[in-house]
Amino acid sequence: MKNIITDFKKIDEFLTRGVENIYPNKEELKKVLLSGKKLRIYSGIDPTGKLHIGHSIVLKKLRQLQDLGHEIIVLIGDFTATIGDPTDKMATRKSLTREEVKKNTIDYKKLIGKILDLKKSNIKFLYNEKWTNKLKSEDLLKLASYFTVSRLLERDMFQERLKAGKEIYVHEFLYPIFQAYDAVIMNVDMQIGGNDQMFNMLAGRTLIKKMKKKEKFVLTVKLLVDSTGKKMGKTEGNIVNLDEEPKNMYEKIMLWSDDIIKIGLEICTNMPIDEVMKLSKQLKNKKFNPRNIKMRLAFEITKIYHGEEEAKKAEQHFIKVIQQKQIPDKLSEFIVSKSRLNVIDLLFKSGLVQSKSEARRLIIQKGIKLNGDIITEEKDLEIPKEGIVLQRGTKRFIKVLRINKKH
Repeated sequence: MKNIITDFKKIDEFLTRGVENIYPNKEELKKVLLSGKKLRIYSGIDPTGKLHIGHSIVLKKLRQLQDLGHEIIVLIGDFTATIGDPTDKMATRKSLTREEVKKNTIDYKKLIGKILDLKKSNIKFLYNEKWTNKLKSEDLLKLASYFTVSRLLERDMFQERLKAGKEIYVHEFLYPIFQAYDAVIMNVDMQIGGNDQMFNMLAGRTLIKKMKKKEKFVLTVKLLVDSTGKKMGKTEGNIVNLDEEPKNMYEKIMLWSDDIIKIGLEICTNMPIDEVMKLSKQLKNKKFNPRNIKMRLAFEITKIYHGEEEAKKAEQHFIKVIQQKQIPDKLSEFIVSKSRLNVIDLLFKSGLVQSKSEARRLIIQKGIKLNGDIITEEKDLEIPKEGIVLQRGTKRFIKVLRINKKH
């Protein structure tokens, strides 16, 4: 690896784009980055599920530092995932088994490689089960002695639970302690994470100061939230996973509310910051349609994970099928032998719905179409030789073809 890059413009963008807070402060970190000192930086990912767009925000900050020549550690929290991070949770997380954790990590490296350069020598993957499981009782007692109950109780979600009369379990107290221990074991100079992880990361900063007598920088990134502060996430059901198919990824982003476009351009794309600022200004101008800017956002994000050609195809599919409400050229086929079938039976047998009750509910909600027209009632459908096209919502189509039985 070449010497550390101290380009002022690149460092300034790292310290500002998508950044929420820096501890102890921005000036101190900037001074170190400009000095040419090689830093060891890490971010942890608990494998509680699939990697999603929220993870990418942190990974993109790590990529900036990797390109500057610093040492990057992606820590897979295969131990801490079994505890469950209580951050923002009003109820205790369900504990995961080792098997569940292992299953969740299967595609992690492949997807992380869409953002970080895995071919370079300044990146490594570590797993905290390796050292945490070696802790003895006396080690745990010593670690716990560095923290106070009053300090741990300062966490917002714990305060909310207490006010609501809900329980706080001891293992939830231990989560930030174990995460802090990760920083000590790896002897890092810096940690990067979402702003919702600030408490956990600052716990690591406190512990490394006490045990190693050294400073640990903490950088928190902005979260993908709407104007009300509501976070995009698994719990909210509006997250975009990094392994989404191109068309699904594009369409899911187009379902985001308009007030997410600006922050999305800043923290989820690789667009030059000048262009991000230009598009953000256009959002305030009524002459520009927010939908067009959101389409650019969807294209740029899809391009990162699937390449430009697939992103173009996803955009064309969206324009044709969603905007212009056209039927796709290639459709799955379902073969029938009768010329007349009840729509409920046909929807169920073709697999467009999981049950007949779901079929009835979707018809009432005007969510089923026949050859592009909304079906408004339960009825029998004529199946001509050339077939019909049934559509559920905006994305699911099936062509029903009729063939005569041979006697």
